Amino acid sequence: MTDRAAGAEDGETSAVLIPLHEARRERQDLPVAFERRELDQILRLYGRMVAANEWRDYAIDHLSDRAVFSVFRRTSETPLFQIVKDPKLARKQGAFSVIAAGGLILKRGHELARVLGVFDKRLKVVEA
Repeated sequence: MTDRAAGAEDGETSAVLIPLHEARRERQDLPVAFERRELDQILRLYGRMVAANEWRDYAIDHLSDRAVFSVFRRTSETPLFQIVKDPKLARKQGAFSVIAAGGLILKRGHELARVLGVFDKRLKVVEA
């Protein structure tokens, strides 16, 4: 590999070429994080649930293999729900999932908006 582009004059340098496997290894060192649009959707839902007095606190964890948004009723308790982004599952079940307090996966999918739909109130038929 060379430090200079073809036709570069002495004293002029260009970008250093890095083998693809090294570039991928450097990207793997970064933790997984929610993108701005994803975090906006999650925080919009969080705001609605706080207004409904169902949720009171949250935590965001950026781990090496996944990002987790945990929701709490009280700070000292275990999370009620976890919204997880796991890029390794993107081609299979989908990168996003909602996990309940007991570890039960409530919904999993490729689109965050559809996965967050699990929190929407459903209308029920009431018979008198």
